Amino acid sequence: MEVKDRSKGQTTIRVSRNEIIYALNQADKFILSIVIVDGNTFEVPFYIKNPFRTEPEFGIDGVNYDLSVPFLKYFLPTNS
Repeated sequence: MEVKDRSKGQTTIRVSRNEIIYALNQADKFILSIVIVDGNTFEVPFYIKNPFRTEPEFGIDGVNYDLSVPFLKYFLPTNS
């Protein structure tokens, strides 16, 4: 599991090339978890199984993902 925490109001997460490659190699075991933090409190974590489809092109060291776009529909809150 890879956990990414973001302060409330931030709109992107960054996932490194190595994290993406690891996720692709361990697809049946890998879960990306995103937790929104607001001071000393946090929102319900979101979990994404198989979050990546392809390896980044050569020379790309990571990818920024915009949290405000519809890809959030793939997130599964813990209470589901």
